[in-house]
Amino acid sequence: MLAAKQPKPKTCKNPACRASFVPQRLGQAVCSPKCALAVVEVQKAKEKKSLALAGRREIEVRKEKLKTRGDHMKDAEKAVRDYRRTYELSIGSGCISCGESQESILHAQGWKTGGAFDAGHFLGKGARPELRLVPSNIWLQCKSCNAGSSKFARKGQTVSQGFRTGLIARIGLEAVEALEADHTPRKETIEQLKAITAEYRAKTKELKKRIAA
Repeated sequence: MLAAKQPKPKTCKNPACRASFVPQRLGQAVCSPKCALAVVEVQKAKEKKSLALAGRREIEVRKEKLKTRGDHMKDAEKAVRDYRRTYELSIGSGCISCGESQESILHAQGWKTGGAFDAGHFLGKGARPELRLVPSNIWLQCKSCNAGSSKFARKGQTVSQGFRTGLIARIGLEAVEALEADHTPRKETIEQLKAITAEYRAKTKELKKRIAA
């Protein structure tokens, strides 16, 4: 008569244990009742987390559906500004308005909430809404200049005059005058705004990945 085949040792499925044991019954996955309870608790925690994530996704979907065109415009503007700010910082640009270097600005304003740098519009979105999402109208500014303070302004110039001076130095007078003369109506649809948001978020993510590499 053939001897009964002995079961092979298995590794306990309890992540906190992982001990080797010989199963005493078919389908046994853990080495002890204590580990069985632990595995049940781990599974419950996973299910709870999964439900929480599903709940958050559902809330996000609902919030997305309730967004107005104005909300999507804000999303798109933030995405473009985040990209321009990240790009300008990555190439070592200083403040377009006062001309101070990143090092100088960090020394003077590095303590400010949200960091020392913003992305500011050359031609304000209130007076020139058609240029709100135009990348060439958005440049790196220190927090002080973006808030309109003349504390670090170029000698004898206002913040806006300093912005123009800095922009001419960067892209040339002809390009600045072309931007000032641009009154092309831009009435992006919600779908277009969503596309702009997605495009610039992706560009920022890719740029940050390259910077970190």
